Amino acid sequence: MIILEQNNRIIVELLEQKFNNAKEGGKAESVNVTFADFDGVLYKLSNPDGDRTRIILSIALKFYTELQQHGADDLLRRVYGGNMRQAPEPGFNVTLEYNLNSLPENTAELVQKASALKRNCFASVFEKYFEFQEAGQEGHKRAVINYREDETMYIEAKADRVTVIFSTVFKDADDVIIGKVFLQEFREGRKASQTAPAVLYSLGEPPLELKDLPGARVGENVGYITFVLFPRHTNKKTKDNTIDLIHSFRDYLHYHIKCSKVYLHTRMRAKTTDFLKVLNRARPEAKGEKKTFHGRTFQTQ
Repeated sequence: MIILEQNNRIIVELLEQKFNNAKEGGKAESVNVTFADFDGVLYKLSNPDGDRTRIILSIALKFYTELQQHGADDLLRRVYGGNMRQAPEPGFNVTLEYNLNSLPENTAELVQKASALKRNCFASVFEKYFEFQEAGQEGHKRAVINYREDETMYIEAKADRVTVIFSTVFKDADDVIIGKVFLQEFREGRKASQTAPAVLYSLGEPPLELKDLPGARVGENVGYITFVLFPRHTNKKTKDNTIDLIHSFRDYLHYHIKCSKVYLHTRMRAKTTDFLKVLNRARPEAKGEKKTFHGRTFQTQ
C-alpha cells in the first residue's frame, strides 16, 4: 500500500525553484499558478500587485469556517508567524507571503511548512480534541466537519480515547465490495501490531455513536469508518504523525480502490490476450489441393 504525500508536490517544486533562484541572485520571474488538491481544495501561487520579489500562496477550503470554530486561525499563526497575512487574498481563506529579498539561509523549512498548509488547516480540530483527551475532559460537543459535499468527519473525545469517524460515499457498486475487502485488512493489521488503533467499518447505517445524529446519512452506498485512538496515538510525541496519517484517510482509501480496479482491469486484459493467442493457435488449417512433382493432385487434411 502507498502512503500519500502529506505535502503538496506542486508547492514544493515551485517554491524551491523561486527560492533557489533568489539565493543565487537570478532575475525574479512572475508566477501565477492555480491548482487543485483532494477534497475540493484550491491553491493559488502568484505575485501580489505584480511585485516579482514577493510571492503569496493562498488556499481555499469550502469547510474552512468549520475549522475556524476549532482554532484553525490560531494554529496557523503559531506555525507560520509573520508569513501569514492578516487578511487573505479575496476568494481564499488563508494567504501566506514570502519576500524573496529577505529569505533565511535555510529555506527548506519554509518550503515544507508552506506545502503542508492543507494539513495544518486540518490539524487544529485534531489537536483540540487530543488535548481534551489528555486532560481527561469529557462532554465536549462532537466536532462535525463537512469536508466534502456529501461526506463528513466526526471527532469526539473521551477520557481514555478519541473517536474519529469518516462517512464516505461509494459512487460505484464495485467500490463498495473493494472498499470492504480493503478495510478488512486494517482489522487484520491490528492482530499483527497491538499498537495500531482499532478500526471499525459499517455499511448502510451509521455506527452507534451517530445513531441519534440527524445529519448522519444512510444508504447502500454509504460507509462509515471509525478509528479509536488511544493515548499512545494522541500524546505530544506521536500526535503529529497521527494527524499526518488520519486527516487524509478518505483520499487514501479511494485512491487504493481506484488502483485496485486498474490492476484488475489490467489482469483481465492480459488474460484475454492470452486466450486469443490460444484460440489462434488452435484454428484448423483450410483444406486445399496440392500437386506432386509428377502432376498428381491430392487433398490436404
